Amino acid sequence: MSFEIRKIVTCIEETFIEGGKAAAKPVTMTGVAVVLRNPWHGRGFVEDLKPEVRAHCSELGALMVERLCAAIGGAGRIEAYGKAAVVGEEGEIEHASAVIHTLRFGNHYREAVDAKSYLVFTNKRGGAGTSIQIPMMHKDDEGLRSHYLTLEMQIEDAPRANEIVVVLGAANGGRVHSRIGNRYLDLQEIQAEQAQE
Repeated sequence: MSFEIRKIVTCIEETFIEGGKAAAKPVTMTGVAVVLRNPWHGRGFVEDLKPEVRAHCSELGALMVERLCAAIGGAGRIEAYGKAAVVGEEGEIEHASAVIHTLRFGNHYREAVDAKSYLVFTNKRGGAGTSIQIPMMHKDDEGLRSHYLTLEMQIEDAPRANEIVVVLGAANGGRVHSRIGNRYLDLQEIQAEQAQE
C-alpha cells in the first residue's frame, strides 16, 4: 500500500531581473510538494519507523522525481537540487525526517540528475500555510556558492495536523549575478595570507 496522497502542488519561480539588472539567462526554480497522510499519526510513540520507510519511500521518490523533471523541462536542465519536509502539528519532526532521509527516497533524485553532492535539506513542524524553505546547492559541487539557493513556497491548507508535506526542489542555474566567489577561492586567499604572516 502506498502513502495516502491528498494533493500534489508544483511551484515555478522564474527570475528575469535582480538588483535592477536583467539576467543574462533567466533562472528557474521549481518545487514539487506532495501532501500525504502521516502514517505514524495517532499511534503513540512508534519506536521503529522503518517498515513504512521500506514500503513507501522509494515509490514516493520515483513519483516526485518524475514530476519535478517534467516541470523543469527534463533532468538534464537541473543544476541545483534540494529537499524539505514539514510535519503537521500532531506529528514528530522524526516522521518528516524518516520520509526524506533515506536512500530509498533520495537516490531516485541523485541518479536522475547524475549528482555527486548530497541533497541539502530542511525538516520542521508547522501548521497549514507554514512557510516551506527548500534549500539547494550544486548537484556536483558543494563549494560552488553561486548555486546556494532557497525556494520558498506555502500550501494554504497543508500540512494538516495529521499530514506531512514532502518537497523536492530544483534550479536550472545559480543565483542571478552571483559574485561572492566560492569556498575554494576563500581557502586560497586564507592560505596565502597565512603564508605571509
